[in-house]
Amino acid sequence: MTQMTLGKALNAGLRKAMKDDPKVVLMGEDIGKLGGVFRITDGLLDEFGAARVIDTPLAESGIVGTAVGLAYRGYRPVVEIQFDGFVYPAFDQIVSQVAKLHYRTQGRVKMPITIRIPWAGGIGAAEHHSESPEAYFVHTAGLRVIAVSNPQDAYRCLQQAIASDDPVIFFEPKRLYHHKGDVDLDASLADASPMGLARVVRPGSDVTVVTYGAMVSTALDAAAAAEDEGLSLEVIDLRSLSPVDYGPIAASVRRTGRVVVAHEASREAGVAAEVIASITERCFEYLESAPVRVTGHDVPYPPAKLEKFHLPDLDRILDAVDRVLDRPNSLAGAES
Repeated sequence: MTQMTLGKALNAGLRKAMKDDPKVVLMGEDIGKLGGVFRITDGLLDEFGAARVIDTPLAESGIVGTAVGLAYRGYRPVVEIQFDGFVYPAFDQIVSQVAKLHYRTQGRVKMPITIRIPWAGGIGAAEHHSESPEAYFVHTAGLRVIAVSNPQDAYRCLQQAIASDDPVIFFEPKRLYHHKGDVDLDASLADASPMGLARVVRPGSDVTVVTYGAMVSTALDAAAAAEDEGLSLEVIDLRSLSPVDYGPIAASVRRTGRVVVAHEASREAGVAAEVIASITERCFEYLESAPVRVTGHDVPYPPAKLEKFHLPDLDRILDAVDRVLDRPNSLAGAES
């Protein structure tokens, strides 16, 4: 095992994918000489050259459209969207072309495109730099949507995404770029857990907490705090937002009878709503109380000084736990 940050793990994953397959090409704004705003592509231009690490114009629609053409020609383009809020100019290309061409051509054309998106809040960034647009892509048939939460998954899942013949939206929680963890650089992809599988990151028996991305760390903190009160929370990292692996979630809910789903994105029509609807369909007779969502508020992402009031935190998760347990100190009927 090697200790490295999530950002360094992504860099290592890109390097490994490029060494393994000469058809892997990187594209994005400032990813070459600068190494990317977050330095995720640092050093790759010197190692692989300007024909494979391509600095593009500031034109997200053009970047993704070019990636579509490259995929037609047998390449595996990896696109970096510099910040989450910059993906919207490329939205038409993603939902109208990237997501549909394999289906439209009855399987004759593959779209092995990976679209990397530094994602979500927590870094005190300016407007348009702290968005959580995952629900748009989860709703779009034809896309795989992945959200990593730790360096090991960053390293392995990015390689799996690049190797996939399906287009993958790959969300990277930017506030975790500098968080360290163990990474096994020697394990083969064949031995790795597939990127589409959910994982129980902390076993528990009283309440199931389902989340993804940077919120996994927050949920683990909440589980540690709940343990001091004699409560056992099971924390599940979705990892894949589309498709969702419901097996571990359903198994957990059938044991605990109570579920909380948390994410940073706004509440209305978010991933949590879909997960809860699917859990209810699968586990209705096991539920001891109504599932509860803990989400960002239904407002545009606030200025940096206010984001701490917008992002779900340990206290809001613990309040939701109190509500599903019908504990007297919960905020009865309150919106999470």
